[in-house]
Amino acid sequence: MSFMLIQTPDPLTLRDALPNFSKTTHIFLPINDCINPSMAEGGSHWSLLVVSVVDGVAFHYDSLNPANKDRAITTSKKLSILLGKELQFMDLQDSPQQENGSDCGVFVCVQMKHLLMRKLLSANNREKINMSMGGKNIDAAHGRKDMLKVIEGFRKEGERRRS
Repeated sequence: MSFMLIQTPDPLTLRDALPNFSKTTHIFLPINDCINPSMAEGGSHWSLLVVSVVDGVAFHYDSLNPANKDRAITTSKKLSILLGKELQFMDLQDSPQQENGSDCGVFVCVQMKHLLMRKLLSANNREKINMSMGGKNIDAAHGRKDMLKVIEGFRKEGERRRS
């Protein structure tokens, strides 16, 4: 979705292709640095943009900060037009940083899980949620193992349903 937003001059033309966000509280958007629309597999870095539609804030988590900041800002501006709502962009400087050039996708997945499970779904309606990832250590090897467990679970579920 972020790639479509970046590549489309008028984001309102995407309304029919995207979900209705009228009852959405948060949108999780992986951001890729690919600039060539003819290369679906292009790009070399992923980061995460989490938009709190309710609060009008777009939080950017980049494990190679500021590698994807410009792409995230552009996505945030276009999403703002699509939502018909002003979004304040926040580049979270305290995002956990990767130590190599290959863990960005794992970082995005682990951050999504942490923000959803440990922050958003565990909060009550009235409290303000701290969206900072400051102090959170990400173990990429453990994250990869967790993703493999999820994939294996889906594979087994698929086999069970087919038999």
